[in-house]
Amino acid sequence: MVAQIDTVDMQALGQRAKTASSALRQFDTAAKNDALRAIADAIDANSAAILAANAADMEDGRAAGLTSALLDRLNLAKRLAGVTADVRRVAELPDPVGIEFEQQTLPNGLQIRKRRVPVGVLGVIYESRPNVTVDVAALALKTSNAVILRGGSETLRSNIALVDTIKEALTSVGFPADAVVLIRDQDRRYVAELLKLSDTVDMIIPRGGNRLHTFCRENSTIPVITGGIGICHLYVDDTADLDAAVNIVQNAKVQRPSVCNALDTLLVQESIADQVVPRVIERLAQDGVQFRLDGRAMALANGSDNVQPAGEGDWDIEWLDLILGIRVVPDLSAAIQHIQTHGTAHSDGILTSDPASMERFLNEIDSAAVYVNASTRFTDGSQLGLGAEIAISTQKLHARGPMGLAELTTYKWIIIGEGHVRP
Repeated sequence: MVAQIDTVDMQALGQRAKTASSALRQFDTAAKNDALRAIADAIDANSAAILAANAADMEDGRAAGLTSALLDRLNLAKRLAGVTADVRRVAELPDPVGIEFEQQTLPNGLQIRKRRVPVGVLGVIYESRPNVTVDVAALALKTSNAVILRGGSETLRSNIALVDTIKEALTSVGFPADAVVLIRDQDRRYVAELLKLSDTVDMIIPRGGNRLHTFCRENSTIPVITGGIGICHLYVDDTADLDAAVNIVQNAKVQRPSVCNALDTLLVQESIADQVVPRVIERLAQDGVQFRLDGRAMALANGSDNVQPAGEGDWDIEWLDLILGIRVVPDLSAAIQHIQTHGTAHSDGILTSDPASMERFLNEIDSAAVYVNASTRFTDGSQLGLGAEIAISTQKLHARGPMGLAELTTYKWIIIGEGHVRP
């Protein structure tokens, strides 16, 4: 792996980011868009060095035994052009900063409104995905936020190459280089120190597994936005269009299995299980999917060699791989109970043509994204019209679901008077 970097002074790093965040407020939307285009151009121009760094990370990752899912997330070889295209798309998105809303004039003549403003300094902790480095930097800059990045050790070379390129682009257009800061030492103590920088950091966004989220919630003195862990479900009832249902299941599981909105568990109503379970196994087996089945589904597997009984705890696993759990349930009530017990409030859906079942599912499933007759793979900022996202929140305060530009702002009250004093 990469040699350890010199000791990091986290207090100084946080102060640099805070100073940069204050400086960012002077730049208007046009200037921010120019900076984003400069970043995209610089990454394109420096792509050979970035991909060489990424190839070295990939080589180390294979040697370290990273799973195929983690290697897929790490690999930039086929994604770098898409990364810069996404930065350019962010430059084209509306800027929420400065938008005023809920305007009113009180009976006493005071003019009241709210104005969207940056959060300030974001601390983003993530694993395996160097494209996140660029996505987060672009979204933060568009909303006038500074960001402190802490990626995983498996992608350190890639992140250093990307952040150095971003900093060069920022300084070339007069922006503060410290608007994007990378913690380059992989000692875990720096994560703990980042979580205590409440004087300079305004929001923590962890993107990783349950252990990381739990650690941040339990140790941070800064507000934490948690999410991105998706044990996602689809329930097929006896009124569903079965041809469409099988296509949806295939897309939700296979289109990109290593991401948080990929399908993990298929629930099938008992009365149609003999029509659905064999078809799903036959279709998805062609894509290399392995299955974990409950007893009733096993009885319908027709001797397939890519199935095995679901083990204890299998319903609580986010597979991030070509593995699908299938469970046969009596009815909608049982499906809802299963999701409420084993879900992570990420993305869950029902495949049905019954309006009453649709409405009940929408009312009782309290996930960040709830679907009717659609693949869970649409829980994504660009797919849902946000242009991009910094994370997917599964909590309920401040932001929920894909966090786009608006979710990286807060607001302040603007009160305009004419010599008003309180009686």
